[in-house]
Amino acid sequence: MHVENNNECGCASAPLLQMRDAQVRRAGKLILDIDEFSVAEGESIAILGPNGSGKSTFVGLVTREVFPLHRDDPPVVFRGDPRMTLAEAKSCTGVVSSTMQDQIRVHLPAEEVVVGGLFGALGVPVRRKATPQQMDTAHRAMDELGISDLAKRDILTLSTGQARRVLIARALVNEPDVLVFDEPCSGLDPEGMYYVRRTISKLAASGRAIILVTHYLEDVVPEIERVVLLKDGRIEMAGSKPKILTGGNISELFGVPIEVVENAGSYYMQFGS
Repeated sequence: MHVENNNECGCASAPLLQMRDAQVRRAGKLILDIDEFSVAEGESIAILGPNGSGKSTFVGLVTREVFPLHRDDPPVVFRGDPRMTLAEAKSCTGVVSSTMQDQIRVHLPAEEVVVGGLFGALGVPVRRKATPQQMDTAHRAMDELGISDLAKRDILTLSTGQARRVLIARALVNEPDVLVFDEPCSGLDPEGMYYVRRTISKLAASGRAIILVTHYLEDVVPEIERVVLLKDGRIEMAGSKPKILTGGNISELFGVPIEVVENAGSYYMQFGS
């Protein structure tokens, strides 16, 4: 495994998130084995890998919804705290995923979906009511993403791309220390992909720490400078985009001939013959 110095991008040396010897087993099978991984304060990083590579399990380690095998030295440490609870993890980690969007099955104004992030729910829980201050927080998050005009719209009437940006606003309401995007463009049409990727660029440029998990090279926006290649539950390579995102590396990662084209910091895949 080739891993470059994480400080190459000039990020702070004290890690926001650190994993060492983090292993996850299911039914006796080792499905994730991370020797070493860290994210610095304010750093944006992409985890790139094919389906079945362990990306979802990796996200679970970050959000404390998946626990690694016990070690005397804690395998996952967030800002030096090895005992962060699930509730604490949710308060400092904003997560956006396509599967979350599939869970929305009731008619709600988009603003209620956003404010639901303050309650850890997709909407305001039964017998609870959002305060004016909480609604103001939700509206500020929507305004930051340029979707204030969607506030009163029924979430089930929005396009997939619009609804995905509403979920990004929901992830922002708690002012999380790190935003996790789990396959953020899955199921989107080109217009939806464009606006979601533009939103990720804006958030990364603002200095927020972002962990982007994807199998689309095109999701790795220019503002994300470091990439990790994950395959068969292990980190194959990690480092700067120009060194990692080559045709040879990406072809090996996905098991098919792929050419990589770079344009102004954005990378694209073209299938070879």
